[in-house]
Amino acid sequence: MRRILVIGSGGAGKSTFARRLGAALGLEVIHLDALYWRAGWVETPKDEWRERVEGLVRREAWVMDGNYGGTLELRLAACDTVVFLDLPRVVCVWGVLRRALRHRGESRPDMARGCPERVTPAFLRWVWGYPSRSRPKVLRLLAEHAAGRRVVRLRSRAEAEEFLAEAARAGAAPPSQI
Repeated sequence: MRRILVIGSGGAGKSTFARRLGAALGLEVIHLDALYWRAGWVETPKDEWRERVEGLVRREAWVMDGNYGGTLELRLAACDTVVFLDLPRVVCVWGVLRRALRHRGESRPDMARGCPERVTPAFLRWVWGYPSRSRPKVLRLLAEHAAGRRVVRLRSRAEAEEFLAEAARAGAAPPSQI
């Protein structure tokens, strides 16, 4: 595993998982949220964002976390491993709320400066609707890009912990799961 993409719903724990996996494998960790957002929650223009992601995926090795559907196919084509944190919606909503309490009024470490943690009704609706709206698209894209890649689908925090422990012990991922 040299180019690892970590995806999943908001609140699934992508950034924490990516940070821990990067540390276990000695790989650079790229948090897309920290690069996409500008101070005051200003989005990067789409053409500029795509160009930036194209540069990021050309790097030799990385663990990259984030959704950003507009560049997901590009990132899937460049990675050798995908970890899909496919957790239940209740777990993800709880993760969002817990993160909001932990980082209340400040930018979290995996977010751009000047973007204090916030929870909006629209974001909670997006997280709640992820399994029915976004997940089917992700599963389709994973199936389309599975050839030549390790695709790991983790369905609980316990499975994620087990994967991280195995990666730390072996310096590589356990066999593919989907």
